[in-house]
Amino acid sequence: MSVQPQDPSSPAIPGAVSGSSSGAIPGSAPATPEAPPVLAEVVRSGFVEGRHRGALVALEADGSVAFALGDVTRPVFPRSSTKPAQAAAALRAGLDLDGELLALAAASHSGEPFHLDGVRKILAGAGLDPSALHTPPQPPLGERAYEDYLRSGGRPDPLVMNCSGKHAAWLAACVANGWDTETYLDPVHPLQQLVLRTIEELADERIAHLGVDGCGAPVPAVSLTGLARLFRSMVVACTGTPQQRVASAMRAHPEYVAGTGRVDTLLMRGVPGLVAKMGAEAVQGIALADGRALAFKVEDGSVRTLGPIVARALRRMGVDAAVLDEIAEVELTGGGRPVGAVRAAF
Repeated sequence: MSVQPQDPSSPAIPGAVSGSSSGAIPGSAPATPEAPPVLAEVVRSGFVEGRHRGALVALEADGSVAFALGDVTRPVFPRSSTKPAQAAAALRAGLDLDGELLALAAASHSGEPFHLDGVRKILAGAGLDPSALHTPPQPPLGERAYEDYLRSGGRPDPLVMNCSGKHAAWLAACVANGWDTETYLDPVHPLQQLVLRTIEELADERIAHLGVDGCGAPVPAVSLTGLARLFRSMVVACTGTPQQRVASAMRAHPEYVAGTGRVDTLLMRGVPGLVAKMGAEAVQGIALADGRALAFKVEDGSVRTLGPIVARALRRMGVDAAVLDEIAEVELTGGGRPVGAVRAAF
């Protein structure tokens, strides 16, 4: 059965005033939406020069809401935060992958040499090579990897694009099923239908809208509460299930999920049992070993806020780990010396 996302062009809600997107009474002043809460602030020389607003939700181990900031029921594009579920869907399709290569299937990798070697191995195992990838050509995501790649004469390449591990795993799943590999990113492709059903199942809600992600794959909109439930589902799943296998691979090989010095890698190394995956436009999903979970999005898409917000939220959830001190602030400089920081504000 095909997944049927909500149609944004569907008729207006019965009873709404014609020509008004808000349903307000003609002639009345439009309602002013409440501004999202400030999740992080930019402090330079003791002066707050910027604020990053957004929404955040934390779940208890039983799945109930522990605390929430802002509107956590409004759909958002989780972007790459859903990659663990996308990798689980590939396993459901019969993909035979484990260990670091399975972690790479759930990755937004930095493009370091071991990442690229891993993508080649996934493809080779299915009798494919990098020419099968439909990822857009990009340079490495990691700063150090980017510099090394350019020095070696590298150019933007589909293999190097940070989503290539996911795409390689999807292609391998297509080969295992005899599905077309040219159209594997089409929303009606059997693989993508399975991916969307898996996301809906783990998030425990219907997809509200379907868009196109930066890598060309379908990107479904779900609420932050749904995203937190998705991450909780990864860690409370029974042993041997696809989602449990993905979570275990990510924990065991965090450097394959992100890369050297990246927040997700540091968190999974520093907090036993934690699973973390960030997404573009400043989205983050996290689950702890006991089933507690966290999801948030920063409205302006500033990814530099992720570490400080994660550190503050996890401490509020009772987590105590040295890595949280390491990521709690992002240093600001002036004249080559520290003059401030990006820090959490809740």
